[in-house]
Amino acid sequence: MGVMTSLLPTRADILASAPRIAPHIRHTPILTVDAADVGLSGAPISFKLEFLQHSGTFKARGAFNNLLSRAKPGQGVVAASGGNHGAAVAYAAQKLGHPAHIFVPTISSPAKIDRIRSYGAEIVVGGASYVDALAASREWAKAHGGLELHAYDSVETVAGQGTMAAELAADVPELDTVLIAVGGGGLIAGAAAYYGGDAKLIGVEPSTAPTLHHALAAGEPVDVPVSGVAADSLGARRIGNTCFALREHIHGAVLVSDEAIIAAQKALWNVLRIVAEPGGAAAFAALLSGAYRPAADERVCVVLCGANTAPGSVG
Repeated sequence: MGVMTSLLPTRADILASAPRIAPHIRHTPILTVDAADVGLSGAPISFKLEFLQHSGTFKARGAFNNLLSRAKPGQGVVAASGGNHGAAVAYAAQKLGHPAHIFVPTISSPAKIDRIRSYGAEIVVGGASYVDALAASREWAKAHGGLELHAYDSVETVAGQGTMAAELAADVPELDTVLIAVGGGGLIAGAAAYYGGDAKLIGVEPSTAPTLHHALAAGEPVDVPVSGVAADSLGARRIGNTCFALREHIHGAVLVSDEAIIAAQKALWNVLRIVAEPGGAAAFAALLSGAYRPAADERVCVVLCGANTAPGSVG
């Protein structure tokens, strides 16, 4: 089973996780385009198309790694989510034959709720935010038992998400910088654990949900108010402890407006015919809006991390 016992995930944990989950996930492709294609200048831009992962986001990696590296969940699995983690857990549980109980807040999009239901999970919708859903999920687990799968603050989850970075490093070894959207920080924490400073990692957050940005400024995780178009996927109220503990391998965090995120969604569709949800387009918004300005010869990859949105919602 290969249970991980360290407090923080390491590159070795990620490399051990990769073959464990490989039969159950997709090795997502890279699309490299001229900067001029999207109205920018400089070196070509690479996109890691992680929205092509099972369940529509990178989160299937962490979900499968939890279920394959931890004790068998006799009472099923339970998770709280803005939508994407719940869909990933429901998908992984269905594939591995476990019942799933998913708690989501009322801000979760109908598209994400429908996707969770399509995987056969029992879903409970209630509370205004992810924090409310998390509290409800923990109460349920306490009363009924079951294996809790945290969306971003466990070694198994982060090591699973880190397999994205392992793929990226193998496929595009010449990269200088990786732009990654941040909610609770599971994906960028996995990248930080894998790269360990070998690439510059930039977190990108909505200005209406600046968890990492504020934590770096304060020197500790702090609660922030959360709102905006990407709140259902990037709406953690506080950065995860795992991500914050790995901050020495994260170069910084930049903020983007809701307007910039929507513009990035439209550009991805108009130029590349890619449909991304707001959280999935946030990292690209940093380039398009100038929140992050690479050097002329800097090789940048943008992780497009999710596409759980309704058809016709972009354009």
